[in-house]
Amino acid sequence: MQPPDAIDPQLFDAGLFLIRLIFGLVFAAHGAQKLFGWFGGYGLAGTGGFMESLGFRPGKTFASVAGLGEFVGGLLLALGFLGAVGPALMLSVMLVASIAVHGKNGLFSSNNGIELPLLNATAAVGLALAGPGRYSLDEALGDYRLLTPKVTWILLALGLIGGIANLAMRRPSPGSPAV
Repeated sequence: MQPPDAIDPQLFDAGLFLIRLIFGLVFAAHGAQKLFGWFGGYGLAGTGGFMESLGFRPGKTFASVAGLGEFVGGLLLALGFLGAVGPALMLSVMLVASIAVHGKNGLFSSNNGIELPLLNATAAVGLALAGPGRYSLDEALGDYRLLTPKVTWILLALGLIGGIANLAMRRPSPGSPAV
């Protein structure tokens, strides 16, 4: 392993920017599928019906919350804005997806398992911990209040709490399998 001073800071920041941009925009697009029906999505009506089938009632409200978490979280991450707020939103949504949708199917995505939401949540947390890097709005604006380790951990904890609270509001219909 190279010593830390052998890592080129410009390459490191360029790598963070590339990962943040692509991951964030794809995540935001996934939220746009839920919210607006863009990119082949089902919009609030279709996603709301799916949410109802999972026990999240009213379905449109839960679809809106999930879609906003993905859309806003992804955009904040892509822009490198507001520190760990975007990743915390993403973590919250992926926790719910992992447990409510994919948990019963094992690990791998070939079986609709938790593989992809687990990878998405891990990437979001990792990017929150790494910080936005030089090529970000947070860096350009110079406001570092949301970039301290303490605030990052608090925001990520709030993301977990938000996901757990969302799951606690779930009311599967009688006869449906609870996960």
